[in-house]
Amino acid sequence: MIATPSYNYLSLTEYLQGEETSPIKHEYRDGDVYAMAGASNTHVVITLNIASMLRNHLRGTGCQAYIADTKAHIESINTYYYPDVIVSCDQKDKAFHNFLRYPCLIIEVLSPTTEAFDRGDKFADYRHLESLQEYVLVSQTRVNVEIFRRNSEGQWVFYSYGQGENVHLSSVDFHCPTEDVYEDVNFESPAVENVTNS
Repeated sequence: MIATPSYNYLSLTEYLQGEETSPIKHEYRDGDVYAMAGASNTHVVITLNIASMLRNHLRGTGCQAYIADTKAHIESINTYYYPDVIVSCDQKDKAFHNFLRYPCLIIEVLSPTTEAFDRGDKFADYRHLESLQEYVLVSQTRVNVEIFRRNSEGQWVFYSYGQGENVHLSSVDFHCPTEDVYEDVNFESPAVENVTNS
């Protein structure tokens, strides 16, 4: 959910200290800080559906799913992002308080203002995470789940799941119908609240 830069160059220490008390979340790319926009109700419902299913699936496996407020730290390029859902099975991540360095799975629910970035520069940045096995993009305007999966040669292979199909996340051996991802989602145009001055 990146927008325009919010500040002049910030050191990593300044960013992390500020993020502890900031009422607004920010992502960090090698000194540039970006405020995150708010999410729609549809975005929140989809994210919660996925995180809930993963949490139940991962119980007792040593893997853990995190949502919204846990950052992905891409140490090699001095970058922090807030994925919608992030999963780590690496015990080294237990040592960190509010970020992960060794995720195997990252999921982003697409928004109109962030889709190009999520598909482009953000995915390019995430590929620096050697532990990452799958990167998932979930549409909030139609039933469509796209998965980029790293194969044994290190190449990213594309998979797409639509209406009536079963999503497979091989990184955590998870299967579910696309309908479960979109449970309680209404794709009709939402009503816009009218605000009047009195």
